[in-house]
Amino acid sequence: MHDRKSDEPGATSGRRARGELESGVLAALYGSDEPLTARQVKDRLPGDLAYTTVLTILSRLHDKGMLVRHRAGRGYAYAPARDEATHTADRMRSLLEHGTDREAVLTRFVSELSEADEQLLQRLLSEHGGPQQGGPQHGEPQHTGRTDEGP
Repeated sequence: MHDRKSDEPGATSGRRARGELESGVLAALYGSDEPLTARQVKDRLPGDLAYTTVLTILSRLHDKGMLVRHRAGRGYAYAPARDEATHTADRMRSLLEHGTDREAVLTRFVSELSEADEQLLQRLLSEHGGPQQGGPQHGEPQHTGRTDEGP
C-alpha cells in the first residue's frame, strides 16, 4: 500500500531521529516533580508510542546512568539522576571537547547568543573567576576539579 505522506515535501518515514525519543523521555521526567512509571511517561509523550518502546528507552537511560529507579508496584518509577542544567552542560562540554577547533566553536556559539544571554555569560564568567580575574588564559590547562587528572 502506498503512503501518501511520503509524497509530501519534508515528509519522513515516521521514524524519529536518533536520540529524539531519549530526549523526549528525559524532558517528561524533568518536567515532573516526582518519579514516573513507564505508563506515566508514555502518557506525557506525543504520538502513539508502544508501552514497550518507552520501557526500552527508560531501561537504556537507566543503564547509561542517566536515570535512577525504584520499585513501584510490579515495575519501576524513574527519575533523572542529575538535574536538567547539569545534563545539558555535560552535553555541551562533550560536544566542545570532540570538536577540532575549540576556538571557532566557542566564537560561533558566543556570536549567536542573544544580547541578554551574552550579558548573562559575561556576568557568570566574571563571578566564577574568568581570565580577567586570574583564571586560566587561552591555551593554558584548566583544572576541572576531577581527581583522575595527572599533575
